Amino acid sequence: MRTSLPGNPLAPAAARRFVRAALADWTEFGTPAATGITERLADDSVLLVSELVTNAVVHAGTAVDVLCRFDEGAPGESTDALVVEVSDHHPARAVRSEPRAPQPGTPEYGRGLRLVAALSESWGITYRSGTKTVWARLPVVPAVPAVPVEGVPLVPEIETYAGEQVLQRGLSAAEILAPLPRRAGHDTEWINRGALSFLAEASDLLAGQFDENLVAALAGQLLVPRLADWCAVWLDDEAEGPGRTLDGRAPGTRLARVWHTSEQRIEELRRLLEKEPPRLTEAVGSGAVAVLWPGDALGGGESGGAALAYRLVAGGRKLGTLVIGRAGLARFPDEATGLVEDFSRRVALAISAARRYQRQATISQVLQRGLLPSAVADIPGVESSVVYEPREQGGPGGDFYDVFPAGRGRWCFALGDVQGKGPEAAVVIGLARPWLRLLAREGYQVAEVLDRLNQLLLDDATEAADAAAAVLALAGGQDEPTDGPTSRFLSLLYGELVPHEDGVRCTLACAGHPLPLVLGADGQVRPVVAPQMLLGVVDDETYTSTTFELRTGDTLLCVTDGVTERRSGLHLFDDGDGLAKALAGCAGLDAGLVAERIRRLVHEFSQRPPDDDLALLVLKAE
Repeated sequence: MRTSLPGNPLAPAAARRFVRAALADWTEFGTPAATGITERLADDSVLLVSELVTNAVVHAGTAVDVLCRFDEGAPGESTDALVVEVSDHHPARAVRSEPRAPQPGTPEYGRGLRLVAALSESWGITYRSGTKTVWARLPVVPAVPAVPVEGVPLVPEIETYAGEQVLQRGLSAAEILAPLPRRAGHDTEWINRGALSFLAEASDLLAGQFDENLVAALAGQLLVPRLADWCAVWLDDEAEGPGRTLDGRAPGTRLARVWHTSEQRIEELRRLLEKEPPRLTEAVGSGAVAVLWPGDALGGGESGGAALAYRLVAGGRKLGTLVIGRAGLARFPDEATGLVEDFSRRVALAISAARRYQRQATISQVLQRGLLPSAVADIPGVESSVVYEPREQGGPGGDFYDVFPAGRGRWCFALGDVQGKGPEAAVVIGLARPWLRLLAREGYQVAEVLDRLNQLLLDDATEAADAAAAVLALAGGQDEPTDGPTSRFLSLLYGELVPHEDGVRCTLACAGHPLPLVLGADGQVRPVVAPQMLLGVVDDETYTSTTFELRTGDTLLCVTDGVTERRSGLHLFDDGDGLAKALAGCAGLDAGLVAERIRRLVHEFSQRPPDDDLALLVLKAE
């Protein structure tokens, strides 16, 4: 099985999930080698791929390909093997942990390939045109269940690989966060036994946080008291640019988190550290730098000890500084120094991912406010209610709605669904909604509005395709342009309401959208328009509209496919006229209660959360 991962801080976690999913699939489908898939093999393969992908993302900075396969044992060999390959597309870069002459400004590297050698029976590096692949073979040995002996408890087995001890199973999150008793020789013993699992599991915990302050807090809890008596994390304000002040501090640096084994000393330590922050030169890489012990202000006999600072760097950007300290030591053991260095890289990756997420969330919130109306217009003689739930909370969805006055006693409404999500959908919505309002206020009829919007989407897609072709030509024409950015497909319900003495005259057109339904005052449900082609697909399409009366007590329900195609197993919400039946059960309810009842029924249809945007518009003649 093979997968491609983007070169971003979340790639190691995705690679670990991929390997576990591949092993689970082989076991489920009963492949011949599946009998050799043990918990030990799964843990080793996850640790291995995690380190290799982290290496590629941090130091090569490229997208990576991950391949996981079984190799049958060659003649004379007793076992099969699981082969894991990680390829990056920057073969000129040096491989992590290869011997090299140190150069000024070159970042220190971790124990990546030593871990690969420890876990695998053989490994190597293969250079191909444009790629570099690090592969490893892990022996597949059928598991032999342990036989309990009376009076002898079963404990996790500890195996030795290339002089390093590794636990047979990984550490759980609870085990990682649980404080450990201090004892002589604790550092070396714990690092040899559990550090590899600690790094992999800690990576998952850190990658699951999308707030940089929570990442800083979690980093402190992971390190204290396991490897240090106290920990502090400074974060650089990314809005400040690359300049430095005369004292070596980054502009906007703030002390984000302080953690101590004794909670009573945290505030005292914070005040002290804010006065004397670490000062690291530009030449410092990601390795450990000894810094001054913060004096005897800590009290309690902690008048001396060792303190180390690590620059937090990801993607070439300085994100902050991690400082740890332990009382009573002249210097930290080399094992602890190397482990915290590897850990600090993962902290930096998690902070970088959190900042990217927050930037995207901020952009999404701004887009969302601009793409949806601030309020639904009040229509004389019509009660209205809207439900809008984007699949990704806080982000722009592909669904949109609008209800607005069009002048001369007319009000218009729209409910649309754009192909795609995120920025691509936002572009189409930002194009369609203002044009709907403009055309309606210029006096165009419903069908004419759809005709012109259809042509507008096609013209915009053509311009985008021409621009993509020009870029492709300049790049040498090596790859074919994709359809994603140039697609401008839009399903739309668009209508016009004209209130009068006996009710409301409604003119409505449906372009590739779930058909609207009317619930009459007599409790009968009926569709009111015919389906037509999506907008943005066919150049010479001519749209038509249907006019009907909404009498007092009649309710018009318009929904997107997030409602009709809500899935529960093999069944959809609208199978067997499910939406019509749900609407029939809303007889006598006002518009707000109808909208809420339909929304609740859609959510209750499946135990899983919705996998699409959900929007519905209810209009009831009073």
